[in-house]
Amino acid sequence: MGDIVEFRSNGGTASGYLAVPTAGSGPGVVVIQEWWGLVDHIKDVCERFADEGFVALAPDLYHGRQVDEPDEAAKAMMALRLDQAGRDMSGAVDAVAERSSSTSVGVVGFCMGGGLALVLACQRPDRVGAVVPFYGLVPWDEVQPDYAAMTAAVQGHYAGHDDFAGPPAAEALEQRLRDLGREVEMFLYPDASHAFFNDTGPSYDPEASEQAWQRATAFLRDRLG
Repeated sequence: MGDIVEFRSNGGTASGYLAVPTAGSGPGVVVIQEWWGLVDHIKDVCERFADEGFVALAPDLYHGRQVDEPDEAAKAMMALRLDQAGRDMSGAVDAVAERSSSTSVGVVGFCMGGGLALVLACQRPDRVGAVVPFYGLVPWDEVQPDYAAMTAAVQGHYAGHDDFAGPPAAEALEQRLRDLGREVEMFLYPDASHAFFNDTGPSYDPEASEQAWQRATAFLRDRLG
């Protein structure tokens, strides 16, 4: 089982959920939460990564707060202090890198976290070698990723039925990254809905989720070593 740990965050401290494989080390992955907070589902994703041999750390971007109603989650997301979130995510990159067997780390994010994973990959091209957004969107106009700064390879997972980050958004992102010469592959799950990977939610799709998981873990192993 993983543990809540503290790590350095730009002169201060932040906390997150850390899961380590039985071997004690492995490729490092930062897991970025959905708009619900650092809930049990995100902790379970870290545990699943550890079972696959990865060191996984999910920073607590809401600093202890969890929400369970969509309206409250939307308010929490839009109230997120993006400067602080950026420092916390960057600190998580360094913290997981210290425990990692690989020279670069991966970032995986879901919904809001998918968008933040892309932001983080652009902010930390020195460390982030692979980024995997699941139905990711960046809803803040003031924090749009500078994809020209990104050096990471990208593998995206998007749903056919999604009013937030549907096929047109995925296609536009893929084209933008290709135009910049970035390595990118996008997978569309035509029968799935937004948040299809969250096995605690109403849109969970076991088949799409398992296929995306196999693709994501293979991609991260290949890119991170």
